[in-house]
Amino acid sequence: MSDSAINFGIVGCGRIAQRHAQHINNNGRLVATYDIKPEKSEALASEYGAKAFPSYESFLEENKGKMHVVSVCSPNGMHATHTIAALRAGYHVLCEKPMAINVEDCRRMIDGAAQAKRLLFIVKQNRFNPPVKALKHVIEEGRLGRIFSVQLSCFWNRNEKYYAESDWKGSREMDGGTLFTQFSHFIDLLYWLIGDIKTVLPLTRNFDHQGIIDFEDTGVVAVEFYNGAIGTINYTVNSYKKNMEGSLTVFAENGTVKIGGQYLNELEYQNIKDYRIENLEESKKPNDYGEYQGSMSNHDKVYENLVAVLNNKGVIATSGYEGLKTVEIIDKIYSSAR
Repeated sequence: MSDSAINFGIVGCGRIAQRHAQHINNNGRLVATYDIKPEKSEALASEYGAKAFPSYESFLEENKGKMHVVSVCSPNGMHATHTIAALRAGYHVLCEKPMAINVEDCRRMIDGAAQAKRLLFIVKQNRFNPPVKALKHVIEEGRLGRIFSVQLSCFWNRNEKYYAESDWKGSREMDGGTLFTQFSHFIDLLYWLIGDIKTVLPLTRNFDHQGIIDFEDTGVVAVEFYNGAIGTINYTVNSYKKNMEGSLTVFAENGTVKIGGQYLNELEYQNIKDYRIENLEESKKPNDYGEYQGSMSNHDKVYENLVAVLNNKGVIATSGYEGLKTVEIIDKIYSSAR
């Protein structure tokens, strides 16, 4: 398959789909769109010369032989349904975060890919942040030695207007919770950098979103990793007026490193034995949604990886199994909190 031959379809034509369409346009061709709201599907299709479909069934059926990849950008609670149907219809799938909002759905998605002999990619674009990649490299080289503890801080703002503008965000059934929609990228990085989590001790509260969301707006979680490290996750969407910080600090035998900024986009501190992280490429700007901002805008790297894999020139950056691990950790936190 040549790069120019890769045709994509998008299901779910909301805000994040606009970013997907831009990068599809740079790496292939958008040929089909579907959204439960036809006007959204038609608007996105019109912009990129694609065709909007009136149902997901027709979207899948009528594009056989013409479309290769389905990008799933629908609400969290629909990811599994849309992904499994696309896999069974013979398409590769790129699924937005979170992979799903329960563990069993993730496993069904992984099984669906295996049975269909198709590839399942999960969007975890923060892995491509320059300081995050640098820290991953330092850890893999063993320069930090034994990791003792880690502190993850996620201090964002999501106000009443943010939830009012969506017909699914804030719903336990479709959104899943703050850790799924706002901070699943951060949980993924804990797993990717430090390892799997064995024990969680959470406290969660809904302080300022009563009647607005079905779950917590704030949480504090003590964690123990299987490798013996311990840590904390402190998160909230109550940062006054605007996002404040998204940071990860690692304390280890031979060094201390903090990645900070609002979106894990800045190397704020490093003190490593006989080593220094230097010459980092500039981080990209975060996804901008008007009144609020989201995670780092590295979807170009996600699509470049997908194209490389489909052309037998690369390895999947984030597999279904890794997407599952994020959901398992969040499920462990929520189950314990309840």
